[in-house]
Amino acid sequence: MLGVTLLAGAWMWAQGVTAQYGRKSNTTKGPRALGLIQLFPNGKAHLIPVAIMVDGKFYDAASYKGTPVPMALDFGVVYEGFRTGVSQGLFTVTQPGQAGRNWLAEGTWLPAGAKPPQKGMKYETPKIEEPDAPPRLHRGDARPATPPAAEKPTPPAEKPAASASKPVESAKAAEPEPGIDDPNRPILRRGKPDPAARHELIKNFDKEEKGAKSPMDLGSSVQVFPAISDAGGPDARPYTLDVKPNEEADYRAKMVALVTSELRAKGSAAAPEQKPERPARKVKTTPAKPAVALDDVHLRVFDLSSTNEPVLVLSAKTHPAANAVEGEEITLVARTNLEGEVQKLFFSKTDSQHLYVAPRMQLIDAVDADGDGRGELLFRTISDAGGSYAIYRVTANRLYPLYEGTP
Repeated sequence: MLGVTLLAGAWMWAQGVTAQYGRKSNTTKGPRALGLIQLFPNGKAHLIPVAIMVDGKFYDAASYKGTPVPMALDFGVVYEGFRTGVSQGLFTVTQPGQAGRNWLAEGTWLPAGAKPPQKGMKYETPKIEEPDAPPRLHRGDARPATPPAAEKPTPPAEKPAASASKPVESAKAAEPEPGIDDPNRPILRRGKPDPAARHELIKNFDKEEKGAKSPMDLGSSVQVFPAISDAGGPDARPYTLDVKPNEEADYRAKMVALVTSELRAKGSAAAPEQKPERPARKVKTTPAKPAVALDDVHLRVFDLSSTNEPVLVLSAKTHPAANAVEGEEITLVARTNLEGEVQKLFFSKTDSQHLYVAPRMQLIDAVDADGDGRGELLFRTISDAGGSYAIYRVTANRLYPLYEGTP
């Protein structure tokens, strides 16, 4: 009986862990495109493609079905921008193009809660008629109609010309818009085409003075956040976890302590062994070393699976060493267990001289990349070969890569 009870308890614990950190089957198989919106202070917006999911698999959105325009940047595709799961507005692609070797698109941005502008409508003064008003005659404004006898007959030679112009107009109307007209092409979220929008097949953004090539190369005045295009995806929800100031301070202290232990472990493993020149002496016990001094410490707390279990992401920089020009950049991802202790899921440290060994990991935001209602972590990775993007799923003991782009 004791053995059966232990087995049943272990099975129930495993089911609980799977329910908390396991993944359900995707509610959508795609297509579902993920991009980054760059919102400039003047109201203009650009979109950088990141990844696209088709039949449950992720591909590079900048090259998927690029014949010649990638599917994620086709004319009229609508993206919804999110900031940690909260909708920020709608972006409609009006012109795809290239800046160097990078694809991006310009479009119209409609903030959340705003109404789209109505075109082609003129204000007319309302006419109010009083039922008790006396009848009035209208004189002097209307001109008498031309009698039928005074009308000049239309020359018969002009009729074929007028009829010939109609096929030309219909032919122009029947011309397809630039892009790919494939009946088997998967469909992303589409908007109504704007006839007044500028439609070039591919635009060269290098000719512009303020071309946006990378979101990390822009100033702090430019807002950058993820965007999703999905014709039938689930409703988004916030991925932030509201914590009290004392709880956030406690999480920060635990994360800094975990960073300190990781740096000491890696430092001691990398340090070469040195033989003492003199006989060893008795060393007095010293108190524990203080925590490593960190700069630019940023902590973000997420609730990715609606379980109120925090996922912690800390980024920081260490003080430069005596013989170093710059410090190391730290990225730590952890979660809490049932006892409230933080457990490491991912840790990286690098600097500009060691990007070939470990890339720089810059957290962008949490976003539902696969459409199952739960959030994933979107990073920008920078190595010696260039920059790319990566999407990671948070599991019970590590980060599982859903998509890792190549520079």
